[in-house]
Amino acid sequence: GLCYYFSPPESLAHIAHDPVHAVLYIIFMLGSCAFFSKTWIDVSGSSAKDVAKQLKEQQMVMRGHRDNSMIHELNRYIPTAAAFGGLCIGALSVLADFLGAIGSGTGILLAVTIIYQYFEIFVKEQAEMGGMSTLLF
Repeated sequence: GLCYYFSPPESLAHIAHDPVHAVLYIIFMLGSCAFFSKTWIDVSGSSAKDVAKQLKEQQMVMRGHRDNSMIHELNRYIPTAAAFGGLCIGALSVLADFLGAIGSGTGILLAVTIIYQYFEIFVKEQAEMGGMSTLLF
């Protein structure tokens, strides 16, 4: 039923055979990724109000803008950038699914993100330890 259209097509031949399935899958993936990206900025503390507060705490200002107008100005860019980033992630996932990547496109993106976070933690720990980083790099 409905779950069939929300699952990725099995191959490029299936895309040609049932283009409605492919189009609905693309719309679902891109729409849900954009929606969750926009929702995440509110949940994670990255909304315009939170960014304006962080900038104010760091004594950074936008020339010609008061506090309220700075929030309004940031609201013009942050949600759009979040939605566009979500669309890009969704497009990568759809492309990997369509090309038949081992696993799923979402699984590959998740694995790469986790590995990159471990790498960032490793680099941060090496920077804190000081001299040990010269032995490894």
